[in-house]
Amino acid sequence: MKGGYNFRWMGKPISLTLAALICTTILLWAWEKNPFADTLLLAREHFTVPSIDFLGDSANNSSKPLKKNESVQGKDSHLITNEDTKVVENFGTAPIDSIAAFSPGMQESDGNMQSSFQTEACNYAKGRWVADSRRPLYSGLKCKQWLSEMWACRLTQRTDFSFEGYRWKPMNCEMPDFERSTFLRRMQDKTIAFIGDSLGRQQFQSLMCMASGGEDSPEVQNVGKEYGLVKRRGAIRPDGWAYRFPDTNTTILYYWSASLCDLVPLNISDKASDIAMHLDRPPAFMRQFLHRFDVLVLNTGHHWNRGKINGNRWVMYVDGKPNEDKKRAEIGNAKNFTVYSVVRWVDSQLPLHPRLKAFFRTISPRHFFNGDWNTGGTCDNTTPLAGGSEVVQEGSSDSVIDGALKGTKIKILDITALSQLRDEGHISHYSIRGKGNAGINDCLHWCLPGIPDAWNELLVAQI
Repeated sequence: MKGGYNFRWMGKPISLTLAALICTTILLWAWEKNPFADTLLLAREHFTVPSIDFLGDSANNSSKPLKKNESVQGKDSHLITNEDTKVVENFGTAPIDSIAAFSPGMQESDGNMQSSFQTEACNYAKGRWVADSRRPLYSGLKCKQWLSEMWACRLTQRTDFSFEGYRWKPMNCEMPDFERSTFLRRMQDKTIAFIGDSLGRQQFQSLMCMASGGEDSPEVQNVGKEYGLVKRRGAIRPDGWAYRFPDTNTTILYYWSASLCDLVPLNISDKASDIAMHLDRPPAFMRQFLHRFDVLVLNTGHHWNRGKINGNRWVMYVDGKPNEDKKRAEIGNAKNFTVYSVVRWVDSQLPLHPRLKAFFRTISPRHFFNGDWNTGGTCDNTTPLAGGSEVVQEGSSDSVIDGALKGTKIKILDITALSQLRDEGHISHYSIRGKGNAGINDCLHWCLPGIPDAWNELLVAQI
């Protein structure tokens, strides 16, 4: 009797344990089937951890980072205007008549829920300037074969060249150091074309110096004739230049097109003839040679002012006839209309040229203080990064280019905000002519070596 009594009480814990296990199994099965349960998982199971490589150099940065959404232009942003114009003071916005015609439609989602770290493309424009003893990438004294004297600040009276000793470091992107032999091998049998204004020419000369190491390179071939880039009778210079590195068959060229419009004289036999400025038609040079390009870099901006347009005798045309839309004729609207038009055309050509990679460089900032180029404006600062070293904003400071490229396969080469921090890198009042140009400051173009070298490092990283 006693034994049987003990057996019954020993069996109860076993039965309770089995019951608990069965209930737990049922609950877990039901929990797994409940879609709400997935929302309670730990966040780290859903999101990847961003790289902290950027934090490694923070100790070397004495500048305070900008607050979220704070403009990198600072208190002097009103001075950064298109040359000789009061239109589009903050790099502009798309005109009303451009938005409907050229803005891309909304892109449909594919329904995949992925983290922003997994899907977001690298923002090379977000980062900071860091000191680098390996800079500059070439000598401003030796790169005479490609570099214009007026931009070679080592040939002027300037004595401070600390601006040369910095490189741009993107925040969350790996950007390998530029190495010319590696670059030329990557660009074997390829052609890089810069089409734009004098800032585009600076970028072209910068890349030529970078690719050659700034040394005399007699083996590099002048192939301008292949593209019709020859000096015409009476012209100061040709419309552009083209050079080829024979070892890798790499061609780098530049074509001057300050407005990115097709310019056609109304009377070809009259040198004083007005010139049709076709706002909705890309330059004939680009239409003719696009099939030969592997990398295309466009830019425009500083020639969009009434003084330049009238001085060049440019007359706005749309649809093959003089523009009669007064709203479109306003400088800011005309510029934006053209940007959207050329972007739409290039994007339509990309499927026909699958190897082509197209970029549109954002506007290069001006740093005239206490006046403009013709009213005593200066840029005398020689202290690097006096206004800060870091860009933390997400979007581009050039809203026109940024808006025009949305929904297209053309990539943005966003250099505006990072260049805005480098007011000490301009040519300023220094000149190869000595003090003969006293009172005239160039706070638009840059010393070379200098800031455009970083533009090319960003370009090479994104090619």
